[in-house]
Amino acid sequence: MPCKDKVCPYGIRCASVPQEGTLFVCGGMVSDVDCPLDLVLKYEILKNRWTAMNNMIAARSFFASGMINGRLFVAGGTSANLFELESAEVFDPVVGTWRGIASMGTNMASYDAAVLNGKLLVTEGWLWPFYVAPRGRVYDPVTDKWENMPVGLREGWTGSSVVIYGHLFVVAELERMKLKVYDMESDSWEAIDGPPLPEKICKPFAVSAHDHTIYVVGRNLTVAVGKVSVINRDDDACGKKCRFSIPWEVVDAPESFSNLTPSSSQVLFG
Repeated sequence: MPCKDKVCPYGIRCASVPQEGTLFVCGGMVSDVDCPLDLVLKYEILKNRWTAMNNMIAARSFFASGMINGRLFVAGGTSANLFELESAEVFDPVVGTWRGIASMGTNMASYDAAVLNGKLLVTEGWLWPFYVAPRGRVYDPVTDKWENMPVGLREGWTGSSVVIYGHLFVVAELERMKLKVYDMESDSWEAIDGPPLPEKICKPFAVSAHDHTIYVVGRNLTVAVGKVSVINRDDDACGKKCRFSIPWEVVDAPESFSNLTPSSSQVLFG
């Protein structure tokens, strides 16, 4: 990455278009004493090339991001003097410009975000024990409106998320690092059949998914690969009543990566 001092900024957010082999890296800050960045970089794996894109409207770190219908959405985050933002914006890669969208309605930094059913889900994250209930917001690009996240969804979002089979899965930082899935109908979470994350995966870790397979990249870049399978109840068609299972396989990294810690994990087609 064409970064200052060859160091990846803290608090960056990444989003990708896997089939196009394209990755976007936005914002962040070089160190704790620096102001957040409005920088946007695009990487194309087929050309092995980084390109500086038009800057975001607001400089941000530790914010939410997600791709919806080929457009990149960002929201909230930390601005100068550790002030949390409520603004949000969208980037059209075809036109190459940013424009503002509806504000979140609350100043909030983001721990994690996901795109589910065409909407951007933003969670403030969690601290244990819960001194304050975490906040969460949901953005609908069709109506350009934000709404509060359901209570069960935001309070049970205790890890890093991926979306598979149209369901939101979380690799839990608690609960022995088990994989769990959110049930929209009951606004609750259910543990997935299968073992917890292998002990060789050390925190902090980054999570990504593609084609029903989850990739968890831990410290030293050791990778756990798990393929999610569907188990139907009473032979019902797959839908809200589905159960899921996952086995894990560990892929060790070369020793040359032994001092590396992941900040993000993305899947790109090469």
